[in-house]
Amino acid sequence: MGLLTDPGMDQSPLPAVLERHHRLLCVCLYIFGCVWFLALAHNALNHGTYFSENALLPGLVQGDFQGDSEALRYLESLEEEGNKHPSSMPHPWLVGQFTQLGLDTYTHSFTLQYPMGRGKNFTGRNVYAILRASRGSSTEALVVAAPYRPPSSLLQTTAPSIALMLAMAKFFSKQVYWAKDVIFLITEHEQLGAQAWLEAYHGPPPTSHTPSPPLLDPGNLEGRAGAIQAGINLEVHSPHVTHLDVRLEGLNGQLPNLDLVNLIHRLCQRENVPHTFKNRADHPRPETLQGWLHQLSTLLAMVTAQASGVPTGNHGLFHKYGVAAVTVSGAARGEGEPAVGVVGRGRSVRLHQVGRVLEGVCRSLNNLLERFHQSFFFYLLPATNRYISIGVYMPPFSLIAGGVLVKALALWYSSSCGEAVKDGEGGKSKVNYSLLQWVPVVVMIHGACILLSSCPAPLSRLGLALELIPEDSVALGVCSACLALMLVAMSLSRYLVKPNSSWEVLKIFAVLELGVLLFAGAVYNFSLALLIAVIYTPTALMASPSASRLLRAGKSALLLLVHPLSLLYLAVMFDTYSNFPELSVLKLLSKGAVGAKRALMYSVVDSFIYSNWVFDVATLCLLPVWLLLWQIVHHKVSVEEGKCKKE
Repeated sequence: MGLLTDPGMDQSPLPAVLERHHRLLCVCLYIFGCVWFLALAHNALNHGTYFSENALLPGLVQGDFQGDSEALRYLESLEEEGNKHPSSMPHPWLVGQFTQLGLDTYTHSFTLQYPMGRGKNFTGRNVYAILRASRGSSTEALVVAAPYRPPSSLLQTTAPSIALMLAMAKFFSKQVYWAKDVIFLITEHEQLGAQAWLEAYHGPPPTSHTPSPPLLDPGNLEGRAGAIQAGINLEVHSPHVTHLDVRLEGLNGQLPNLDLVNLIHRLCQRENVPHTFKNRADHPRPETLQGWLHQLSTLLAMVTAQASGVPTGNHGLFHKYGVAAVTVSGAARGEGEPAVGVVGRGRSVRLHQVGRVLEGVCRSLNNLLERFHQSFFFYLLPATNRYISIGVYMPPFSLIAGGVLVKALALWYSSSCGEAVKDGEGGKSKVNYSLLQWVPVVVMIHGACILLSSCPAPLSRLGLALELIPEDSVALGVCSACLALMLVAMSLSRYLVKPNSSWEVLKIFAVLELGVLLFAGAVYNFSLALLIAVIYTPTALMASPSASRLLRAGKSALLLLVHPLSLLYLAVMFDTYSNFPELSVLKLLSKGAVGAKRALMYSVVDSFIYSNWVFDVATLCLLPVWLLLWQIVHHKVSVEEGKCKKE
């Protein structure tokens, strides 16, 4: 702004050229940025992975694990015990097994007051055991975790993971080289149990914005170990798996240290275990067109998963406590999502090989001298052995999102010229370019969005009084509120703004707020900021009032298509079609509506319990920008403003 307000700029041709050609410049920046980002999936524009933490020493670890027969016996016994408790966790059996191994074994109880119900509470108990370091002073620790899923669960069983964990605990307890404590954690209620245990271990995270009193009572831990350096979450669903898939994405798009990811892939390669990322193996010829398309689909799969802000496993809750963690998943042939391009299709991997990989991971982590800090925490993966660092993917993102800043500069210069004409030529222009004219509108829109972000809990209580389930009451309430805001935004300018006020000033507010959202959000959750930039940059650039009803209707339809609720519905529809392509159109639309309603509810609950930011970003940041653009499209251009623009 200082460049354009410099008195010397009156003689410079740059502002006039910017005002005249800014549309073409914005379009070129957007197209070139999108093409550049898609091209990053090619090996010529990304880099091969390597280790920055030399203390890991993955090549010097010799695997000695031979406990596959022990794991199978544990699995058989656990399945028998699980049949006796079809809907609960067999705590006595698990405590007894860890205690027989000589480990310090404890249970951990927690309670959740469900935020969207009336006095509805959930209780659970975790089981954890601590293997004390024989060559250390219990100042540091590693975590090997697994969720327990009872036989009645709709999700795939994790009994093989727990059986393998018990076999590893028995093997580890006989070794003398441990310099860090090893914590074996079995959680109940999936991510809720992991969140409760981590909060009890570390205390509430400093970034937590949960209500007071907190909804989750994490309870107290009877036993503790050292500061957690890293965590491995196991989700092995069968004693014979086709491959191991490494899941990275954590809460709000946070990622573990890249060295931990590289460590698992390197040890899988050494033990001859097929390994994937996003259930996609590396393409044998990545330099070809087919190889680039294969890596591009893997890259986009990571972008969409990270943008949701939902962890892809219990490991994702470790990240906000500064602990690098990943989930190692393995499914039998015909179960779960089929892997693409996995080598060795005719064989399966036994628990013996999986255990040797995990042994190597734990022993390498045992060699760490300090917390992970050397390698990248901001990256994208097109393959298991390639990465795109933040210094590589930010330039194309800056081009994609940079169009909104260029548009803001051009509009600022245009409004400055309008003021100059009015002041310098005896009031020739009757258009009001004052910024203060639109402040009440902007403040009221943001205030209404703040109220909307805090309304799900009252809506759920109101729905219970009307005998509606919370999902229906929240969905109906949020949709009704968004519709009311649309109608109110169209009429605000008639009562709060003078008829001769310029819509360009309001657009400056909108595009600058969008730019702040994009560039600030890219530092925290790059994938979410990228998707918003790809969708909203062209929408913001085209938003302008029009005298033609047909053109205004077209712009309104485009804006309705990119409304946050519309984007949620389209994303759910795409996911439903990907999983159920055989559905008819009507069933697809119906399932999409039900899925969108549940996704909205999950985002609200995750915001309360886990501090997931997606709902807050959508209501507090994205929706106000959309409402400002909606008001711009429906703004009536005065005759005087049109004449001023022509002159």
